[in-house]
Amino acid sequence: MNRYPLWKYITIAVALLLGLVYTLPNFFGESPAVQLSSAKATIKVDARAQARVEEALKAAGITHDGIQLDTVGVKVRLTSTDIQLKAKDVLEKTFNPNAADPQYVVALNLLTADMKGALTKKLDSTSADLRTVMRDKNIRHGGINREGERIIVKFRDNETRDKARYAIGDSQPDLLVGETGDASEPKLVATLKPEALLKLGEFALKQNITTLHNRINELGVAEPVIQQQGQDRIVVQLPGVQDTAKAKDILGRTATLEIRMVDDSAGALEAALAGNPPYGTEVYSERGGQPLLVKKQVVLTGDRLTDAQPGFDNQTNEAAVHLTLDSAGARIFKDVTRENINKRMAILLIEKGKGEVVTAPVIRSEIGGGRVQISGRMSTTEANDTALLLRAGSLAAPMDIIEERTIGPSLGAENIKKGFQSTMWGFAAIAVFMIAYYQIFGVVSVLALASNLLFLVALLSMLQATLTLPGIAAIALTLGMAIDANVLINERIREELRSGMPPQGAIAEGYERAFGTILDSNITTLIAGLALLIFGSGPVRGFAVVHCLGIMTSIFSSVFVSRGLVNLIYGRQKKLTKVAIGQLWKPATATVNGKK
Repeated sequence: MNRYPLWKYITIAVALLLGLVYTLPNFFGESPAVQLSSAKATIKVDARAQARVEEALKAAGITHDGIQLDTVGVKVRLTSTDIQLKAKDVLEKTFNPNAADPQYVVALNLLTADMKGALTKKLDSTSADLRTVMRDKNIRHGGINREGERIIVKFRDNETRDKARYAIGDSQPDLLVGETGDASEPKLVATLKPEALLKLGEFALKQNITTLHNRINELGVAEPVIQQQGQDRIVVQLPGVQDTAKAKDILGRTATLEIRMVDDSAGALEAALAGNPPYGTEVYSERGGQPLLVKKQVVLTGDRLTDAQPGFDNQTNEAAVHLTLDSAGARIFKDVTRENINKRMAILLIEKGKGEVVTAPVIRSEIGGGRVQISGRMSTTEANDTALLLRAGSLAAPMDIIEERTIGPSLGAENIKKGFQSTMWGFAAIAVFMIAYYQIFGVVSVLALASNLLFLVALLSMLQATLTLPGIAAIALTLGMAIDANVLINERIREELRSGMPPQGAIAEGYERAFGTILDSNITTLIAGLALLIFGSGPVRGFAVVHCLGIMTSIFSSVFVSRGLVNLIYGRQKKLTKVAIGQLWKPATATVNGKK
């Protein structure tokens, strides 16, 4: 009646073993380290850099646990976070004497948005829109170019210019359009209205915050803080991040994707290299360093992407990025490839105004389905990073790091210590009460509660979560909910015993009847936790993650683990007459007129 089959005991044992394996590293802590890596392709971190690191730390009187050189750079392992911060400061002064041109970054805290970059992108896209308007209205013009923060449109006569001005006013309400030039070369000058500039800045900052959220989620950082500060600054706090150089590289890059056609006409590239490029073209470099003449007109941008995943080229087995376009992008790409068979198409990655041609294949046939591949002299790491950036979205305005700080855990160590102490004291108080009140069944409940804590910490370790104060609060709440389930089970067993049921039957009925109530209460609580996880942010999401995981582990531990322990203790006793579950208080009876 109260015997588990062997496979259930094996399942519980395996779960406990895995929980112990993933939990144990937390008791040994992390080894603080400082990483020195190159910020520029022209600078290499080699054995000489390692020697400079050793000399700088020795001169500053900083002891370390080892210095090693790997493919990323030089890593210095230290004994504490306080020494880590001191070592970071020493290496910053040694390797980055010019603060305006840093070679190595250890921490990331404050970003600023380049609103001029956002304005440039807006004016470039508006120029392309104006060309479309002129073509649709059949208005001839002598060229549309951006000059600084203005768009200049040239015409042959005043009549055509007036016609174009009305067309632009109808299609582009955000532009202020004025006339300039003489009768021989009339022009229109278009600039953004002040209210449009303000709206552009607000939109760029909000989009950047959203994009940074997406990128940080890709990094797997727990409870990040991303806040607007002023009109053009964003504060980014990344708790628990040690490889901040990697975080800086991911957060600061823009990675805008553009698809353009290549100008392969005879003599065009030579003329461009001589300083006389054909109208509507510009020179970019391919991955191998070869110059390539590309048309300025953008066929497709990264805004049409719905997904980007790293992978490999099926033919060359080189690292590649596989892109998926939305319906409009797929249609545009299909039309362009159909109309330009046997011509070259360039795929560019634009970062902070500087573009690089990743690949420029020849179009052999029409390409439909919205699937595009980027490949060409790309490492696996670069393919992963590029896919991450394109998947998370491009920044509306380039970001520059203007302040960087590493904050050690000592500021919050006291609060974390108190949080752990309160959790441990709460666990001890619960254990004393349960054992005193329920005796053997109390011991079983405490062991089940300990296994619940083991499972929860193991899951957090597997997810690489950073435990903060909201997470500790969620653990304390989980302990209370888990023991509540065991109290419910124990009281149900005592109720069955009071009604005269044999101990073996009382144990079975107690667990069976309590399970439904436990499941219902935990599901309703889980729904509330999921709501916090979906709609919350920052510390609220951190609390919700631990809370939801704790609910799932508490169901398993309070029902299955405790039942397994009870079965091991009492299940094999055929003639069980009583169980140690505390005093069974029977309902009081009264005698009235000689009757009970």
